[in-house]
Amino acid sequence: MKILLIGYGKMGQTLDKMAQAAGHEVVGKINQASDWDNFEQEAEVAIEFSQPDAALNNYLACFERGIPVVSGTTAWLADWDKMAAACEEKKGAFFYASNFSIGVNLFFALNERLAELMAGQPQYRLEMEEIHHLEKKDAPSGTAISLAQGVLAHNKRFEDWYLAEFPNLEGSQKENHFPIFALREAGVPGTHSLKYASSEDEIIITHRAKGRIGFAAGALKAAEWLAGKTGVFGMKDLLKEQ
Repeated sequence: MKILLIGYGKMGQTLDKMAQAAGHEVVGKINQASDWDNFEQEAEVAIEFSQPDAALNNYLACFERGIPVVSGTTAWLADWDKMAAACEEKKGAFFYASNFSIGVNLFFALNERLAELMAGQPQYRLEMEEIHHLEKKDAPSGTAISLAQGVLAHNKRFEDWYLAEFPNLEGSQKENHFPIFALREAGVPGTHSLKYASSEDEIIITHRAKGRIGFAAGALKAAEWLAGKTGVFGMKDLLKEQ
């Protein structure tokens, strides 16, 4: 495939190497808004890992050019409706995931099942912890927010989540809300844990990424899968065909 990379940070560089190793052609790199002025190549798909404030404009630029978009940028979802309307108007294709790791998406399903099981167990308090590298700008992470949404959809004991300071002090948890602790440590690709704790025991589930390879591989798989489609998609659409 002819691939356009939007955002050329560490993830973009990893994607560049993996795409070419898989036999794809990287036909361009967009790293700032002015780069669009000089982009004249044909691309069959764009893979976008940029910044939240640039994401929507990148999507619109792709839709105008008829380029399907695979995006892993987080913290832009307030503009979701604008993206979806533009995608429909241009008969475009858009694939979004807060995390492209196959393992993380299996973890999402595990989290939702556990939330269902814990709905009738009010003696268990829930808290979530996510750890990322120092360059991570949004907190909590998009993956943590996706996990929180999974809990809220499957466990009506909780009304919402909140970003909390670490460590959790006994009694600090808000009623019917659960805390997310966002830690930043050098060299950590991404670790997410959910803990249900009672006075008798604890249940903890954790996903720990070992590097960026899994994220990049998932984004490439999504780009290959998106070919020839129109509409808005996510990892559940891809995984149900596996």
